[in-house]
Amino acid sequence: MIQVKEVVKSFGNKENLNKVLKGISLTIKDGEFVVILGASGSGKSTLLNVISGLERPDSGRVSYDSKDISRLSDKALTEFRKDKVGFIFQQYYLLPNLNVDKNVRMGADLAGNGEYRQIIEAVGLGGKLDKYPSELSGGEQQRVSVARALAKKPEVLFLDEPTGALDEQTGRLVLDYISKLHGKYHFTIVMVTHNLNIAEMADTVIRMNSGKIVEIYENQMTKTAYEIGW
Repeated sequence: MIQVKEVVKSFGNKENLNKVLKGISLTIKDGEFVVILGASGSGKSTLLNVISGLERPDSGRVSYDSKDISRLSDKALTEFRKDKVGFIFQQYYLLPNLNVDKNVRMGADLAGNGEYRQIIEAVGLGGKLDKYPSELSGGEQQRVSVARALAKKPEVLFLDEPTGALDEQTGRLVLDYISKLHGKYHFTIVMVTHNLNIAEMADTVIRMNSGKIVEIYENQMTKTAYEIGW
């Protein structure tokens, strides 16, 4: 379980201070699929970065099973991210000089996962192990980033606008793979998006505006990637 208590996060200096998160509190249950919605500038990506340990809050707590990660040393926080969480961003961040197999193996090696090729098969790229990022479509590159993140067997998968650079058909395909892998491996998902339709896939939806949570609700019926609008 992830618990966020009265988190505040600002950027800038005293003369030009921008308070991005203004006392955020929330709870995310193990295995839950959570979507964080909000317009540009609402603070949703900053919240994701703070929850995942990429950013430290100015004040407040971020706890995983009662362990406050905001109080960890830099070294301990790096170890926490390596052991516990995976990241998928709008940009793919693949190493151009490594093929599909080796890009995914980078994540697998962090967890000592010798069966990582099962993940590559699961995202439909089993036949492209020797292909390099420049030889793949955008959707295929994003699927490699999904496989790399999941190959390290994270307890929590964080996604920041994972379909933002994809067309509708490819975006649905990538979301479908993520959803099916979530059902198979039961990790927690925290996804940031501005797409209201994607929120219909989630168990819980958190709406943000101007650095605050304005609404939290649960979907009584969730939809698949091919049932939502776009």
